[in-house]
Amino acid sequence: MKAKLDLSKEYGIVLEGGGARGAYQIGAWKALKEAGVKIKGIAGTSVGALNGALMCMDDYENAEKVWKDISYSKVMDVDDARMEQLFQGAIPLGEAFESLFQIMKEGGVDVTPLRNLIRQYVDAEKIQASPMEFYVLTFCVDEMKELDVDVHQISPEELPDLLLASAYIFPLFKNEKLKGKTFIDGGVINNVPLGSLVNRGYRDIIMLRIYGPGREKRVKNLEDVHIWSVEPRISLGNIIDFNPKKSRRNMVAGYYDAMRMVYGLKGSIYYIDAPEDELLYLNRLARLNPEGSLRKFLESRLSQTAHELKLPSGWTYQELYLAMLEAAARILELKKYRIYTLEELEAAVKTRQGDLPEDEKLPQFAELFK
Repeated sequence: MKAKLDLSKEYGIVLEGGGARGAYQIGAWKALKEAGVKIKGIAGTSVGALNGALMCMDDYENAEKVWKDISYSKVMDVDDARMEQLFQGAIPLGEAFESLFQIMKEGGVDVTPLRNLIRQYVDAEKIQASPMEFYVLTFCVDEMKELDVDVHQISPEELPDLLLASAYIFPLFKNEKLKGKTFIDGGVINNVPLGSLVNRGYRDIIMLRIYGPGREKRVKNLEDVHIWSVEPRISLGNIIDFNPKKSRRNMVAGYYDAMRMVYGLKGSIYYIDAPEDELLYLNRLARLNPEGSLRKFLESRLSQTAHELKLPSGWTYQELYLAMLEAAARILELKKYRIYTLEELEAAVKTRQGDLPEDEKLPQFAELFK
């Protein structure tokens, strides 16, 4: 595959906050590394700051281990089994609210495990020796001021506390004063630290979105800034659902979504290395025509199919063909997380249909691929 992203340039990376959803960013980073994307600097807040620290160390295996082995009790002083029951809906709602109220009454959940996790996996001296620029955002309650800290301008001893300060989810986490001051999750004021890089002169920026709760601060002077975005098309789950199985799934999703961005892969569900040629898709649609009038098929039946698939007006033959192919693949439960060529996905759909019982009915558009 040929990259659509200019790999000769250096890029800034924006890492927003979103708690447990942060695994997605590490999966995306893996794809960027494999593609050879050069990273000049990183701006992160909350979990994005923690991931930014792991990225600055340039040790993917270390970052992957953090997220593959994550659990509720490695972030918060809680019981894993009970948290699992909570997210599975096995605990009555009234009881869950009562527990939450008691936690708030006691000042929040103890995050000593998170502090220990940071000290175990984050090598402050290695980060400060990194050629990557790294900026961490948090919010100082005492000064009512957003802080945008250049990590290379502080001592290595201060970095773990800064990362913890950026990740204090308010009001859930029990807050400890750091150097006599109170900090909260930087995402409360600015969850997407794009401005941190723009204001420092970055003009080529990749945003790894996880859509955590918080404010997305408006950034000015974007006229000559080029922004690429890696975005999930699935729900990444609750921000405190530190379930290792979900974390691994989100890393996989991040990897393939980043591959979509770097290589210009097509598809809204699947990841398809497909050509742009509109005539090619017209010919493929024409070949799907059952016996009858080709004109009627192209002008009437395909329009009905586009409506059935909820395509916007002005759809192209490429959009229609890929939407039909993806919908058929989804109905047939083909593996999602892999990169298909157009021919590979067509063949997989055809093969799977051949394995179905004769009495199993599919939508008409799906049966056209037999």
